[in-house]
Amino acid sequence: MATRSILLRTGDARDIALVDALMATAFEPRFGEAWTRSQSLGVMAMPGVRLTLALIDDEPAGFALVRSVVDEAELLLLAVDPRYRRRGVATALLRGIVDDGRASGVADLHLEVRAGNDAVRLYTAHGFAKVGERRGYYRGNTGQVYDAHTYRRAL
Repeated sequence: MATRSILLRTGDARDIALVDALMATAFEPRFGEAWTRSQSLGVMAMPGVRLTLALIDDEPAGFALVRSVVDEAELLLLAVDPRYRRRGVATALLRGIVDDGRASGVADLHLEVRAGNDAVRLYTAHGFAKVGERRGYYRGNTGQVYDAHTYRRAL
């Protein structure tokens, strides 16, 4: 299947239904990584938070939620609909985050990811290096706990 162009656009709280739908398909419940609607809306209302939506043919393919404070930013969530994985959506979102961060004076971009998450390959391929670990941070729907690893990339 040919890769179609990916359009990135800034989103806001009016896009919460898209965010919810993407999280429902992108995150496996057994890992406990998805946020609730109220968590997402609460974070989106904070200063320095930016929602970026990725669209392919006007269809939501993914999103990223980033919080910036002074010269640091944190990638809070990145989700790609499984139907659009391996088509450059996550890469486009990451590049957009990096470009936006550089343009606004961000020096370091941080993120946290569940140990063993396939996304680690994406992050390390884009210059992120592991800098820390939180034991038992994620709690899945069966009660099983998973470690979180923190990563950093200088911009």
